[in-house]
Amino acid sequence: QVQPVEAGGGSVQAGGSLRLSCAASRYTYCSYDIKWYRQAPGKEREFVSGIDSDGRTSYADSVKGRFTISQDNVKNTVDLQMNSLKPEDTAKYYCSRRCLGSNIWGQGTQVRT
Repeated sequence: QVQPVEAGGGSVQAGGSLRLSCAASRYTYCSYDIKWYRQAPGKEREFVSGIDSDGRTSYADSVKGRFTISQDNVKNTVDLQMNSLKPEDTAKYYCSRRCLGSNIWGQGTQVRT
């Protein structure tokens, strides 16, 4: 399946943790650089974290030190461990990948803090 599939959202109290997972099968015409974005009501979608095929990671300043992205090359998943969650982390979280020059988005998973 080309489209990434997110899982693991839910509701958690401030200070709590959630782990999101993005399942993305490998395809010749798709990059395995996976990025997580989020969109809160009334706001634009924003970058949260990314990992490339070499395992190099990047984070938005707002989540550095609290979120950790990792990849499982056996399961073909990219996980986002979110700790010390804050109310401002409430958003729908999307996983994305690029295939043939286009962004392919998952359906998203809701996180409420």
